Amino acid sequence: MEREIKQLSMKIAREIARTVKKLQFENINLGRKIGIGADGTPTEYIDKITEDIAIKYVKKSNLAVNILSEEAGFLDFGGEYTLIIDPIDGTRNAVRGIPFYATSIAVGKDTLNSVEYGIVMNIPTGDTYIAEKGEGVYLNNRRISAPQHVSGKILSSLVLGESGDSRAKRLPYFDNVRSLGAASLEMCLVAHGAIDCFLCLKKHLRITDIAAATLIVREAHGVVCDRKGRELNMPSDVLERVSVIASVNKEILSRLLTTID
Repeated sequence: MEREIKQLSMKIAREIARTVKKLQFENINLGRKIGIGADGTPTEYIDKITEDIAIKYVKKSNLAVNILSEEAGFLDFGGEYTLIIDPIDGTRNAVRGIPFYATSIAVGKDTLNSVEYGIVMNIPTGDTYIAEKGEGVYLNNRRISAPQHVSGKILSSLVLGESGDSRAKRLPYFDNVRSLGAASLEMCLVAHGAIDCFLCLKKHLRITDIAAATLIVREAHGVVCDRKGRELNMPSDVLERVSVIASVNKEILSRLLTTID
C-alpha cells in the first residue's frame, strides 16, 4: 500500500476531529436530519459534513483511492484500495455531548479481511489507535496488545436497546457490563484490555462501523467473530449487517458464548 494513502487517512481523521470540535464550540445543531443515506438510515448534519471532508480530501489528493461510507455509499475513483469510513461513530453521543465518539477509517479492498490499515480516533480525547496488517497496533504511538489471561469477572460492553439482542440479557447477572454507544471505540478498548469483550449479538453493525477496529483488535492478538463464534468477514457493502463479538482472547470468547447460550 502506498504511504500516501496512509498519510491521507490520517489527514482526514485529524480534519474531521478539528471540524467537529469547532462546530461544537460554535453550538451548531449537529443532530438535525438532512436526508437519507446510502444505507437507508437518516443522515444527520454531523454525518454529512464530516463525510464531505473525506470526499474533499480524496479529490484534492489526486490519489486513485475509492470511498465507502454510510451516507454516500461507494464512490469509485478508479483505485485499487478503498477508504472504508465512518466519519462519526457514536453520532448520538456526539450530538448529546457525551465524550465518547470517534472517526474510523480503514484501507482495504472488497471485504473486511482485505483491510490492511486502520485508524480509530477518539475525537473528544484525541486518543488514536493505528494498526497495519502484520505490523501490530499502536495507541498514541505506544504498542499495545490484548491480555491473554483475565482473572475474575469479565468486564463487557454491550449494544443494548433497539439495536441490541435479548440473548444478552443474561450477562448483567453474571459479569460487569457497560453500554458505551460507539462500536469502533468499544472494540479498540478490547485491544488493550480496558474491557474484556464487546458484544453486538444482533445483526446490526456495518463494515463502516467495524473495519478499522477489527484490524486493530486482531493485530493486538484479540479475537473478532460473529454471534456463533465464527471468524468474522463480510463484503464491503453498507447494506450488509453483522453480529460482532470482539474478545481479548479465545478463553473469554468461549466463556461468553457459553453464558449467552
